[in-house]
Amino acid sequence: MNIILLGPPGAGKGTQAKRMIERYGIPQISTGDMLRAALKAGTPLGLEAKKYMDQGALVPDSVVVGLVKDRIQQEDCKKGYMLDGFPRNVSQAETLDGMLKELGQGIDHVVCIDVPDQELIQRLTGRRTCRECGAGFHVMFDPPKKEGVCDKCGGQLYQRDDDNEATVTSRLKVYADQTKPLIDYYEKQGKLRKINGVGSIDEIFDRIKAVLG
Repeated sequence: MNIILLGPPGAGKGTQAKRMIERYGIPQISTGDMLRAALKAGTPLGLEAKKYMDQGALVPDSVVVGLVKDRIQQEDCKKGYMLDGFPRNVSQAETLDGMLKELGQGIDHVVCIDVPDQELIQRLTGRRTCRECGAGFHVMFDPPKKEGVCDKCGGQLYQRDDDNEATVTSRLKVYADQTKPLIDYYEKQGKLRKINGVGSIDEIFDRIKAVLG
């Protein structure tokens, strides 16, 4: 089973991805992880990517798709895989489809975890991090025993710059602008599986299982 996992920041993709990997026995393929591994190993594609990264430029789709192609032909992907963080737009999706067609493969399901913006803003702006030990808390879902103080080391808790409301709203707009056409693209192919991402972790995973089997 070949899956693409989509969802806005704060939708809980990471949590659900772990459960999907365990249940279906397939690896999670993150383009960020692949890039780091290729750079470290000094592969031809890694060196190609490095040229762009050194200039502060985006790594071209052709290089990223090349990395994906190498990765999905490895032994642990025989039963399938889950792509996370790629494709990000329709152009990348079209390039990916072409590459998979060459390999005689295709995407079976595009799981899109759907959460209203207001809920996402609450989730993301409520995060707090300890300045001393880096422990994470949430003012609504996992509050510290004493407000502003880390349970683990007594350090001061703070809100990271990228968790304030203006930044979160901007990130959600970027996601919507880039990803809405992608959602339409896979809907037309009949592969989109929209999952209601509001509820407990177990409830959301039950909805995913109902769709994937």
